[in-house]
Amino acid sequence: MTLLQFNRHRRLRRSDSMRALVRETHLQPEDFIYPIFVIEGENKRNAVQSMPGVDQVSLDLLSREMQELVDLGIQSVIVFGVPAEKDAVGSQAYHDHGIVQKAIRQIKEEFPELVVIADTCLCQYTDHGHCGIIEEGKILNDPTLDLLARTAVSQARAGADIIAPSNMMDGFVAAIRHGLDEAGFEDIPIMSYAVKYASAFYGPFRDAAHSSPQFGDRKTYQMDPANRLEALREAESDVAEGADFLIVKPALSYLDIMRDVKNNFNLPVVAYNVSGEYSMIKEAAQNGWVNEKEIVLEKLTSMKRAGADLIITYHAKDAVRWLKDN
Repeated sequence: MTLLQFNRHRRLRRSDSMRALVRETHLQPEDFIYPIFVIEGENKRNAVQSMPGVDQVSLDLLSREMQELVDLGIQSVIVFGVPAEKDAVGSQAYHDHGIVQKAIRQIKEEFPELVVIADTCLCQYTDHGHCGIIEEGKILNDPTLDLLARTAVSQARAGADIIAPSNMMDGFVAAIRHGLDEAGFEDIPIMSYAVKYASAFYGPFRDAAHSSPQFGDRKTYQMDPANRLEALREAESDVAEGADFLIVKPALSYLDIMRDVKNNFNLPVVAYNVSGEYSMIKEAAQNGWVNEKEIVLEKLTSMKRAGADLIITYHAKDAVRWLKDN
């Protein structure tokens, strides 16, 4: 028999303990940021039909939700608000007693150890559903910046630990950084939605946040999914303007972009595992087509492997439970 020469890579795969010993990428509870949808009213827990397992919760039920996260070891939440009233300029976004501001105050008072991130945008608060001021059917960039800065300052005043602007207006990081600094919040970091594509994966979120645009789409301000180099230009601008974290959204179909961002910028990179990515797995699992635990952990691992330091994900609670079981 001819003596064959080849490498025996399987030596390092032959048992669970051996595979764990040489594993390169790890998921931890502190990697996850859990999104919370807060609504006006009392004793309200509204299931989001397109996102099984995700609810809108009123403030009086928020403490129970936060306690569950703390008990699991999840250290960070990002807060989205669903206001009772909307108008053309999204005034409830920057009102000191807006739904997000009230939620932030409550969380920080009861759970000061939690890192509370405030989503900073206008789309949930405008009656037209767009992320900026509208004039003759066009989204105005520069006038919108003033409202975004006001929103960020009001959220910081309420106690937010991190401001996460998601609007994709040009100059939004510069405007918010200036507004925060002028108001005395120079120590509050900005987690910028630096690379945010105009994606079809956002559909279920718009059910949860009641943020669907009433006309047109968001392609004039969110990025074209076909573009790669544009992502680096967007991220470079945000870094220059004072961003402290860089979000790539969506995550799963943009892992190449996430790796590009990680390789090019020395800031923490955050993957947003968006609603459509979540709901597709939930639906497939409920129909018995996939093993939910295995596919979710594989998906989240792929985001870490691609360069994410943190992951915003609706799977966070389940993922932590599965990791503890393992």
